[in-house]
Amino acid sequence: MSKIGAPRIDVPCEAPARASLVLASLIIVAAVANLNLSVANVALPAIGKAFDSSQTTLNLIAVGYSLGLAASVLYLGAVGDRHGRKLLLLLGIALSVPACLLAAFAPNDTVLAMARILGGLSAGMAYPTTLALITALWAGPGRTKAIALWSALGGGISMLGPVIAGALLERFYWGSVFLITLPLAAVALVMALLFVPAHANESAEPVDNLGGVLSVLLIAGLVLAINFAVVPGQGALVVGLVVITLAAGTAFFWRQRRAANPLYDLHIAGRRTFWVAACAGIIVYGSMMGSAFISQQYLQNVLEYNPVEAGAAILPLVVLMVLVAPRSAKLVETRGARTTLLTGYTFLFLAFGWMLLFWGEDSSYWQIGFAYVLIGIGAGFAGTPASHSLTGSVPVRRAGMASGTADLQRDLGGAIMQSVMGVLLTAGYASAFSAAIATSPESKDVSDQVQSELTKSFASAGQVAQQHPQYADQIVAAARQSFLHGDDWAYTVGLAAIALGALLIFFMFPHRDAERELLRRYYSEDSAPAATERPSGPGA
Repeated sequence: MSKIGAPRIDVPCEAPARASLVLASLIIVAAVANLNLSVANVALPAIGKAFDSSQTTLNLIAVGYSLGLAASVLYLGAVGDRHGRKLLLLLGIALSVPACLLAAFAPNDTVLAMARILGGLSAGMAYPTTLALITALWAGPGRTKAIALWSALGGGISMLGPVIAGALLERFYWGSVFLITLPLAAVALVMALLFVPAHANESAEPVDNLGGVLSVLLIAGLVLAINFAVVPGQGALVVGLVVITLAAGTAFFWRQRRAANPLYDLHIAGRRTFWVAACAGIIVYGSMMGSAFISQQYLQNVLEYNPVEAGAAILPLVVLMVLVAPRSAKLVETRGARTTLLTGYTFLFLAFGWMLLFWGEDSSYWQIGFAYVLIGIGAGFAGTPASHSLTGSVPVRRAGMASGTADLQRDLGGAIMQSVMGVLLTAGYASAFSAAIATSPESKDVSDQVQSELTKSFASAGQVAQQHPQYADQIVAAARQSFLHGDDWAYTVGLAAIALGALLIFFMFPHRDAERELLRRYYSEDSAPAATERPSGPGA
């Protein structure tokens, strides 16, 4: 057994015993987290009507799960590396059950937002552990294929969430969408218990608990500050959250440079194949989740799709992602991660440009479906190399760090992009509706209280329309136009983020041969004795 503080270098085999059952178990565990992540989007209009929620509160309900997961994932990944990944996996699945029940029967939207955060914490235990175990149990091309299946099926299952949720909303109340994963959680618990190995190349190093707490404060403060940035009267809260974020961020990086066993090894994080892939993945998954968040509201609010139609509309994304991901794995092996990432980014850029230009008040389904096709192809190509480059850049004993970062790609990316796009949607909607009121002949009859309700959210405007039926058509028409104005703002910033990510990959990520040489060098460094394992200076 390794001494405390010394690395234990174990090289995983091509595949573990009963590989198919192990991988199926891990994918089903990931499916629990993925479904819980995506089911809220299609229910947001119904939740808004049930609680007369503001757009900011709806944003928090949508982003709460990603917030809980992103804030905890680095800390819990390290805990799993040290104390047992299977144990953490089982605890996470078990905790998801009360979190789902609390969300389903929440008495108000505040409790619902808190339940979503709790659900994210349960996923923070289980979800990163699935990729850490793949990294620890598979090697070589076998690992690439396993990651491709994990990425494709996990992403595809998450996109099925709106379809299933839409079907439930046709017959049951809004809370039913949060009960979807309970049967799957039971299956996942049994399969993980029976088939997932109890120990696989785990670390003997102590966990950096102080670094873990600081990472939670850093990520939670950042996401919440973005969400409250445009809420009237919340300036002091936003300033406080910004101060917490900056202080926690400074302390976290200081701690990681000085800790004997850092939670997040900045030497490894400085490797080009690691940090560029991490940034690229944040934008890929953030763009996909941000577009799903906005588009589900657009389909129901503007185009008047019912929940089933809105959920089913996203199926082309699911199908293309699942079909493309295995081809992405082959492209990574033959052409390298850089080419594969850029291919995915090209399709994502086209998708956001299409949504910005062709999604309007009278868009036909072929215009809607084509954008989802482009997003599915883009995410299918880009998801595998983003995760593959992370896991290939770290020693097996740091699998939790790689898997935590891979989850941050999705969950921090999703939390940030959903928050930014949600804030822009809120601001654009309120700005456009205020302008519509100002230019209306009846503007003098609109009280400050009514204007506040009209500009709060589309759901609130619908409530006002019901209370004033003589103006209902005008109110609904103005709400639709205002929503389109806000979502144009959101899609524009998404387009800019994708363009910046593509430039980063093009100029900073190495070509195939250089990438393979770097990965060989990193492996040599990580296999060296502890005294020489961490050379000074950042990675190439």
